[in-house]
Amino acid sequence: MLRVNIGCGQTPTPGWVNFDNSLSLRLARVPFLPAMLRSMHLLGVKQNAFIQFARNNNIQYGDATQGLPLPAESCEVIYSSHMLEHLDQTGVARFLEEAHRILCPGGIKRLVVPDIRHLVDEYNESGDADAFVKATLMCAPTPRSLLQRLSLLFVGTRHHLWMYDGESLRKLLVRNRFVDGEVLPVGETKILDPGWLDLREREAGSVYVEAQKPLE
Repeated sequence: MLRVNIGCGQTPTPGWVNFDNSLSLRLARVPFLPAMLRSMHLLGVKQNAFIQFARNNNIQYGDATQGLPLPAESCEVIYSSHMLEHLDQTGVARFLEEAHRILCPGGIKRLVVPDIRHLVDEYNESGDADAFVKATLMCAPTPRSLLQRLSLLFVGTRHHLWMYDGESLRKLLVRNRFVDGEVLPVGETKILDPGWLDLREREAGSVYVEAQKPLE
């Protein structure tokens, strides 16, 4: 049975199958295209570095909202950290449907997201509305120049499309046919022998929720 990290970015889990839907990875599959985009200043240093990092760490391109190249019920654990908030509600529903498909009965889904309750608490303490809005990352600057628009087309944006707290994320999993949803303290998990999985990934301001695919 497989263990899968979806949307791993710069933190793949050793020994697991690691997927990321970065457009940079998709572009890297076309010969000479990354070099051409770099020469046009459309592919930045960070994007190029990630392409090399992904190659060195065997990160595969995969978009869970479109379907992953994995058989049904082939995974015992699915992990995703700081990815769900980048999906709109349609994308979230498709992602969770795909997770349900590839998980075996009793398999565990572990999600980590930025905790909006943490940001609200900070706002209530500081009263700084501008800092709160900025911290949500739900606003993206409007591209003005042609180069900025082309960069957005090829590289994409990484702002947030939705935010969660622990209870809203737990309810989301329940609505999408997962059971035994639970908000867990940092460092804790129901996954047997989690191995190299980082149970404290981005712990400052994050919330951790796990649920299972029903046995029947």
